[in-house]
Amino acid sequence: MTGFMKSLQCDAPHSLTLVERARPDDVPGQVRLRIAAIGICGTDYHIYGGNQPFLEYPRVMGHELSAYALTDSTDGRITKGDLVVVNPYLSCGLCRACTSGKPNCCENIAVLGVHTDGGMCEEITVPEDNLYVAKDLTSQAAAMVEFLAIGAHGVRRSALVTGGSALIVGAGPIGVGAALFAHLAGAHVTLRDTSPERLALARKIVPAASVELVSDAGPKVFDTVFDATGNINAMNAGLSFVAHGGTYVLLSVVKGDLNFADPEFHKRETTLFASRNALKVDFEHVMDCMAKGLVPVDDICTHRTTLEGALSDLPKWAQDRGTVVKALIELAQ
Repeated sequence: MTGFMKSLQCDAPHSLTLVERARPDDVPGQVRLRIAAIGICGTDYHIYGGNQPFLEYPRVMGHELSAYALTDSTDGRITKGDLVVVNPYLSCGLCRACTSGKPNCCENIAVLGVHTDGGMCEEITVPEDNLYVAKDLTSQAAAMVEFLAIGAHGVRRSALVTGGSALIVGAGPIGVGAALFAHLAGAHVTLRDTSPERLALARKIVPAASVELVSDAGPKVFDTVFDATGNINAMNAGLSFVAHGGTYVLLSVVKGDLNFADPEFHKRETTLFASRNALKVDFEHVMDCMAKGLVPVDDICTHRTTLEGALSDLPKWAQDRGTVVKALIELAQ
């Protein structure tokens, strides 16, 4: 054991503490990492608020991570000092999904910071196959790859056609990411939300997108519709925006039942996709777009703090997410 480190721990709903925990030991097949930056996700806010199902407290949150390697990988891809992006989806490698090339929906998946302790700490060990060298990215940009990859994965699954129309309902971080990558795929993008503040932030990130308040939206239909609201009522209503022959992609996952009128679903010959997490190809696509300057990382990162500062900042931002696109916890380098 190499001593102790600081960790931000959620002891129970609405209770955060900064604790000392043992630094991790080296593990065969894993790389020991020094955390550089951590994106705060909606899931983290849900854990803090006590709204995340199937979660045991206390929990060290954090799954949007960039880090510096403290050890080498066995395959030679990663050497000590490399900045890496962490894929936080720990898959079993044995189930039908994994053996079919879909570890993002592994039957036994464990997500860092949710099902097991995550990266709101100084050091962590992660399986080497879950790490991607960040090359020329900054540590801040690298910490934003994972959440953007979720939107990029949904866009890729949708087989969106260049020149087609795309509606993204919900202008939170996942929706903004989907809008950005739908735009980069050549779609005419419309973002819809209930918050003018969110739409104003989104327009800075995707200036080519049209933005609409839900209350002002008309009856227009779109070739591809993405739901990123996290609201079951909005998810059920989204089918009405899908054009005949169109595609509906559910980026959100919530408790509740999807209810579509079958005649409406059938007469459109709707293609319906659920989209969960992301794959290596999506991480790589986001990183490539970042390296080419196609992702406005400075506009996406709207708030910054430290591990110590997150004790007060995370609860505050949990109550005011309308002005937050992405908040980062940055550790001293």
